[in-house]
Formats: sequence, structure tokens, C-alpha cells
Amino acid sequence: MPNIKTSVAIVGALASFVVVTDYISIKFQKPPVTLQSTELPPPTPKELKLRKATETEQVVLDFIVDVGITDKNAVATVLGNIKQESRFDTYVCEGGKRTGYRGCHKGGFGLIQWTTFGRYNGLGKYARSRNADPNNLQIQLEYMLTERPWKRAVETFKTPGKTIDSYMDAAHIWLGWGVHGARTNYAHDYADRLYWG
Repeated sequence: MPNIKTSVAIVGALASFVVVTDYISIKFQKPPVTLQSTELPPPTPKELKLRKATETEQVVLDFIVDVGITDKNAVATVLGNIKQESRFDTYVCEGGKRTGYRGCHKGGFGLIQWTTFGRYNGLGKYARSRNADPNNLQIQLEYMLTERPWKRAVETFKTPGKTIDSYMDAAHIWLGWGVHGARTNYAHDYADRLYWG
């Protein structure tokens, strides 16, 4: 049976051993190894682009995407409708004559052929409030966003995964066209030419 002195000596030796090993592990500890990341940098956000786009088509495309419409079919539907309405000409009066805002007295006018008295005058008032020309592309796009028909349709355009025909229903709410024309064909053409790059 060990005596008390032996037990104290063993406990003391163990305590010294623990202190010494802790000192050694701290003193000679290697710094943690930092591995260099092999991860690639985050991808650059892709832009929706249009093959063979005119300058105006590209401006409108960028504007549409900036307001949150990113589904190719939705974007194609918006572009197809604008092409049907005005061929992207902000000066055009219904029937094709380029009169500018003040020279258009009958029918629709501008990018989306604002036809009713309220919508036509609304464009003029909006331009004046911005001290700008109502024929200006940016002003017409901005004004479009303020209109109640656009606000009713835009949530559908922002919902991805629909067909062009589904988005065309929203476009009818937005524009209230009387003649469908080639807008669906234009939309399909745009869908074929749009790509992420």
C-alpha cells in the first residue's frame, strides 16, 4: 500500500508533467495551416442580350430587365408588342407617319401607341414634370411604368416560366390592343434571338 508521501510525490510529478507538456505544446505549436482557396471567384452576372439588336431595341431590353423582367419569353413578349405598336419609333403616330408628340392628333402615338386622351396627355404631363421631350425614348419608358395598365400586367411579366401566349394575355391588359397583328410572331422571333451572355 503506498504511503501518503509517495502519493503526494506521484501527484506532484503528474502535475509537473501536465504543466511541462502544456508549455511544450504551446511553445512549439505550429501555426495553423491556412489553405488557399481553390474556389473560383463569383461568376459575373450575365446579361440578357439580343442578337442583331438595334440600338433602341437594346436600350428597351436593358430597361425591361432593370425593372425585374428576366424570363426570356416575358421579355420577348414585351419587345414583340412594342415592335407591333411602333417598330420602336418614339415619334410615330398611328398609321406610320412620324409626326412627333405635338403633331399626332388622331390615333395612337409613340413607343406603345398611347391612344386615349388620358394616356396621350399623361405622357405630355409626365414629360413636362421632368422638363423633358415627350418624344424621348427614356421618358416614354419611364412614363409607361407609371401607368395603371402596366402596373396590372407587370407582375405577370415578372413571373418566370410562362409561355409567350400566357405573357401575351398580360400584354393585352397592358396595351388593350384592337388588332393583334404579328405581335406573337415578333415575340417568338425575339425569344429565338435572346440569350444570356
